[in-house]
Amino acid sequence: MNFQTIDLSSVITLTREDFVKLCAANPDMKLERTAKGELIVMSPTGGETGSFNFDLNGELYLWNREFKSGKAFDSSTGFSLPKGSDRSPDAAWISLAKWESLTTEQRKGFLPLCPEFLIELLSPSDSWKQGEVKMQEYMDNGCILGWLIDPKHKRVAIYRQGQPVEILDNPKTLDGENVLPNFVLQSGHIFGWD
Repeated sequence: MNFQTIDLSSVITLTREDFVKLCAANPDMKLERTAKGELIVMSPTGGETGSFNFDLNGELYLWNREFKSGKAFDSSTGFSLPKGSDRSPDAAWISLAKWESLTTEQRKGFLPLCPEFLIELLSPSDSWKQGEVKMQEYMDNGCILGWLIDPKHKRVAIYRQGQPVEILDNPKTLDGENVLPNFVLQSGHIFGWD
């Protein structure tokens, strides 16, 4: 997914409230906001990345439907992270306990929390470095387990709270570990050998 970061600080301070209004006024745009108030405008993905992302969300949905231990979200879901940014990971999950702690009003808007599990899928034009920065931001905001998936270079960075990042080259499967017990993603189709 191509994106542009726009620094609006010379004109306005883009607050979280302003950002939510901007998103509501432009529902067809994919937008994020950094903790500094910078606006991130993202273009739609290409067909291959869109298909991979759909598969990832489908696998997470099927697992969640079977085990019913939380709520899963696609890339259109906004999360207002505790340290100030507003992000939309490609796939995300929170436990039922976190979901049930939210009010009815909170559930309707950007969720005021960080997902416990999430996936970021790089498009062919995305930068690995930018993906790493985004994943670290999620970890700094309380994510427990995250996967940065790079289909172009057939690698995955696994982020775990309080642990060093683990890089896997061309893994056949990815395991949800103790965050998503029994969730195993067959990653072959993403890397082109399935």
